Amino acid sequence: MKTILVPTDFSKPAQVATEVAAGIAKKMKAELILLHVVEQASDVSFNVEGETSPYVSWEERLITLKLVEKARRQLAKIKEEFSHKSVEVSTILRVGTPYHGMHTILVESQVDLVVMATSGRSKLEEVVIGSNTQKIVRRALCPVLSLHERPTTTDFKSIVYATSMQKEEEVFSRFVLKTQEIYGCMIHLVHVNTPGLFASNQSAKKKMEEYAKKMRLKNYTTNVYNDYSEEAGIIQFAKEVKADMIALATHGRTGIARMMAGSIAEGVVNHSRIPILTCMIGKNRSRGERKLIKRTS
Repeated sequence: MKTILVPTDFSKPAQVATEVAAGIAKKMKAELILLHVVEQASDVSFNVEGETSPYVSWEERLITLKLVEKARRQLAKIKEEFSHKSVEVSTILRVGTPYHGMHTILVESQVDLVVMATSGRSKLEEVVIGSNTQKIVRRALCPVLSLHERPTTTDFKSIVYATSMQKEEEVFSRFVLKTQEIYGCMIHLVHVNTPGLFASNQSAKKKMEEYAKKMRLKNYTTNVYNDYSEEAGIIQFAKEVKADMIALATHGRTGIARMMAGSIAEGVVNHSRIPILTCMIGKNRSRGERKLIKRTS
């Protein structure tokens, strides 16, 4: 792992994400990239070089310039703070929309991991407003670590891995394995039985054992958990084993498919209190996208 991206709006949740990311960067000897996007109504985002978009009024331009200067000072302060802690830090300042700014940097910088805070919106806000975290979880080509609140520990010793055991997920599985090697943690593989998706204990555990051997996992347990939904089962099982992190892949559904099928990963991200490591997989990934995500393995 070479680069870790932390989008920040300088809020307390973003500060927590920065601190957690700095700890991971130090552990993995990776570069920490701090990104702030000064919001401006636009379909794109662009680097800040002392100017703003020529398509806005002078009043808007003046306000944006002031926000840019303030953000530049805040980024410099954070960079200096973590540089003293032996963490390699670089900063990026853009103007535009937060999602487009983050997505552009993900592609340009070939980021290996994103660490970001989630606001933990209510169910109504999730439907009406959505969130940048959800969009990144759904579309990022690299793993995303989402934080709902300050974790009780950043020395991850117990990971619940809700795996579909599909071939498409093997790249993400190798990332989880790499995390295990670095932190020396226990991995709890789990299959959640629901009324609409049921497998016998024997069948589910056999498949998990076969997948674990294929991926060369060490220090792991296989578990079958019963609940009314996969999302609720994953979260509750993680509570029972006192996990420090939950890992699961998302198929990155969008549009009608997402509205009809929902997203287990996004649901867990919104409602779990512990860090969530996700990664988008799927057959619709282009060849270039597959090459990019292999950087994380």
